[in-house]
Amino acid sequence: MVDHTLSRVIRNPNPQYKANGTKSYVYLLNKYKFSPTQPGPYSLGSSLQQKGKHRLGRLFGRPAHLQRVLQKRSEAAAEPEAVPAEDQQNDSLYLSPVTIGTPGQVVWSPKLSKTSGHAVFDPSKSSTFKKTPGSTWQITYGDGSSASGSVGTDNVTIGGLTVEGQSVELAEKLSPQFSSGVGDGLLGLAFGNINTVKPKAVTTPVENMITQSDIPKTSELFTAYLGSYKDENDVDHGVSFYTFGYIDETALAGQTPWYCPVDSSRGFWQFKSDTASVNNTKINRAGNTAIADTGTTLALVDDKTCAAIYKAIPGGKYSSRDQGYLFPSNTPLDKLPVVRFDVGGKEFAVQKEDLAFASAGNGMTYGGIQSRGDLPFDILGDTWLKGIYAIFDQGNKRFGAVVRADATQDPSVPE
Repeated sequence: MVDHTLSRVIRNPNPQYKANGTKSYVYLLNKYKFSPTQPGPYSLGSSLQQKGKHRLGRLFGRPAHLQRVLQKRSEAAAEPEAVPAEDQQNDSLYLSPVTIGTPGQVVWSPKLSKTSGHAVFDPSKSSTFKKTPGSTWQITYGDGSSASGSVGTDNVTIGGLTVEGQSVELAEKLSPQFSSGVGDGLLGLAFGNINTVKPKAVTTPVENMITQSDIPKTSELFTAYLGSYKDENDVDHGVSFYTFGYIDETALAGQTPWYCPVDSSRGFWQFKSDTASVNNTKINRAGNTAIADTGTTLALVDDKTCAAIYKAIPGGKYSSRDQGYLFPSNTPLDKLPVVRFDVGGKEFAVQKEDLAFASAGNGMTYGGIQSRGDLPFDILGDTWLKGIYAIFDQGNKRFGAVVRADATQDPSVPE
């Protein structure tokens, strides 16, 4: 029975985040493992990998296998080279407060040797922590970055509710790409079938909220409302937040949400997206799907749609050097197109101010919508999500949205 007060979980802007279009795109190449279909220095290649020990000039261990790895081609090198960490940027644009344990702490493991600037979670100081014997987790990306550790259970508090016995993945090894970030941990909001705990996968916080009746049976959901520093003079002052177990009536602004079914088989919030439009010119994309991802800053869509968007902006062009579409930074608001994407039968627009993602130098802007390469679905990240109030209805396996219209639009380029 729900006997606590549910409240907003504020998403605070990451003070260390500086938008960089190419670095964010490279990060997504790594995260989603797609191959670019437009020219540029970065791509995915294959590398022969084998784990084991060297003895007498031979490698003993597991059978060798091909692994898709991120690579970079430069004029100075005859062959593609490994991509350095500084060429990528983690998409941690927002941070939210979460506590673990009794009394509550935040998230890193004391077994890490380098945790400077981070709050560290110490299981020995929590009376409710229980180690899960034999369970481990590991995440490895194509650039060699990785994180791994052990697993335990403890109480996790977020948004006015406490999830009891939630599995917590304790990081004991982190490559610099992870440890250099400003956040102290990750809270997964995708479906549980993609988590990496072995030998047995664990349930997600939202799944446990439902089974423990931490949230009402009629509202087995969470929502996301994404603001921007550009909106600080609007009615909502650019606030960003999540809710768990209820829909914020203020955010609805008197509107009735539009819902469509989701396919969770890949672990994503995936729905049909058969059309897009640019200045009311419809682009038919029969059979196309999209995922809503609050952990991605850009929006990645098919090449036909990308080309139509930037053709509609005076001076818009593709840059192979930046591996992305650019447009002039001084483009006035009335020259930016209205871009909409279908959500199961109804289109929702990208706010014009969010078409500009980051400065690309020389008076040009890196666009917030880019090519998805050979991915078979769109990724609608923060660029699109800032234009709606998003409802992730896990209990009914559906995604909902209402328009989040700002009173003013600021087309200035994020610095």
